[in-house]
Formats: sequence, C-alpha cells, structure tokens
Amino acid sequence: MLRVSLQFLRGKTLPTIAKKTTASNEQVELYEKLIATISGLERKGDANPYTAINGNMFTLLHQSSRLAIRLPEDKRQEFLKKYKTTLFEAYGAVMKEYVAVPDALLKNTKELKKYLEFSYEYAKTLKPKPTRKKP
Repeated sequence: MLRVSLQFLRGKTLPTIAKKTTASNEQVELYEKLIATISGLERKGDANPYTAINGNMFTLLHQSSRLAIRLPEDKRQEFLKKYKTTLFEAYGAVMKEYVAVPDALLKNTKELKKYLEFSYEYAKTLKPKPTRKKP
C-alpha cells in the first residue's frame, strides 16, 4: 500500500506546512545573554526557548517574543508592582506563577539577573517532574 501511495505522489506538488514563528534574533540573543549569567544553565527549545530544572520550566521566551519568568509569590508581587506588568498569558491562558517581562527590561540583563536567580532558586524547590524524553 505504501508503494502505491508513493507512486501516486511522484511528480505531485505537496502543500507546504508553514513554519512556526520564532522569537526575533535580538530577543533570543538577549535571552541567551541573560541565562548565561547562571553557570550551567541550559537553554532548551527552538520556537519557544525555555529553561527548566527537574522537569519544571521556569523561564520561557514565547514565540510572541515575550519573556515569562516563574517567581515565588512574594517576588512575583514585587515584580508586578515594580515594573507595572501582568501575569504572563499564552494561547489565551494565564500562567499564574509567571510574570510578563517588559521588553525594555529584557535589554537590562543586570537588572533582570536577580529575578532569574530568584526564579532558578524557586524552581529548584518544586517537586521534580518526570521528563518526556523518548529513549
């Protein structure tokens, strides 16, 4: 059956699948500069770069090019008030532990670094999740 299907498709133009939008190079470069401030921290993901520890994601550079950082309650409230921002929203759902990082702040690695550290330390306290990697 597969052989027949392949013969049928020869010479035919197949529809192309649109690629997912990825974050702009500048945004990705700023994100990578930020995560490089913590030794051993590894960026994961292509269309949506992120960081995770023990199966718990704690930062996300969403394809809309907006950075989300997971923070404990006290630091989250501090961040929301100080930077006049909101909880992060993706695909119509509010990510209740994540703050939306203003674009201007992403450019200020020195200022944002302390919140990345708070996020990393908080993520280490979360219950480990099994990874979904296939062998």
